[in-house]
Amino acid sequence: MTEVASLVPYLAGALVVGGVAVGLSRRREYVLRWCAWAVGVPVVVAALFVGRGGAAVLAALAGVVCALEYGALTRLPRADRAVLVVAVALVPFVAWLCPAQLPRFLVAAVVTVALVPVLAGDAGGGLSRLCFGVVGVAWFAPLAGAVLLGPAVLALFAAVSVADIAASFGGRLLGGPSLSALSPAKHWSGLVAGTVVGLGALALLGAFTLPLAVAVALGAPLGDLLESMVKRGVEVKDSASWLAGAGGLLDRLDSLLLALAFALVLGW
Repeated sequence: MTEVASLVPYLAGALVVGGVAVGLSRRREYVLRWCAWAVGVPVVVAALFVGRGGAAVLAALAGVVCALEYGALTRLPRADRAVLVVAVALVPFVAWLCPAQLPRFLVAAVVTVALVPVLAGDAGGGLSRLCFGVVGVAWFAPLAGAVLLGPAVLALFAAVSVADIAASFGGRLLGGPSLSALSPAKHWSGLVAGTVVGLGALALLGAFTLPLAVAVALGAPLGDLLESMVKRGVEVKDSASWLAGAGGLLDRLDSLLLALAFALVLGW
């Protein structure tokens, strides 16, 4: 818990500096993003301060919301959504209570989600349901990292958050070549700006390691493009509309999800 507490002054300072910066920008989008960050950071800090159980509860709640948004986004039937939500909600608790069984649980979750359209005998849309369901499990499974990474997840969360804002601001300010056809409004200049700021945040928080640096520099922007690809595939702009200025929770956590995956695979 002392590691979490030691990061609080740095995070508070970053919030103040970020608040001044977004205030000077006078852009409603950045102000709303900062407000979401200002709410999210204390919640994450409190959950991690409680311990692995608190992290598991927070990750499960985030996973349920993201899975519900994803299910609506991809128009999955209720049965598919229900199974996906349960599977995603259990992942952090398995990571907390019996981490050695996590690989087996993930395989079982994928098989269970895949079997829903099979057992329903859906000859017309079964393949699409199966693919969306399996992608959902794979996409949200890295939330287990909230438990497995320990206090490092707080630094990763902060670094990805500031990198996201810096990438958006830097891309708008500097312009230049588009980053990807998946998201034409994003620019390579924004990617560079976000990476520099994100890595700087890791260094400031004393959490600069190669796995976390790769997670911020590659995982975060790729996570954003992954969600853009999904939304373009289903022709939807945002994952939801309940989060002011941000669409849905999935729109805010898309970068973090793949960053967590990179950190877990690389061994953080």
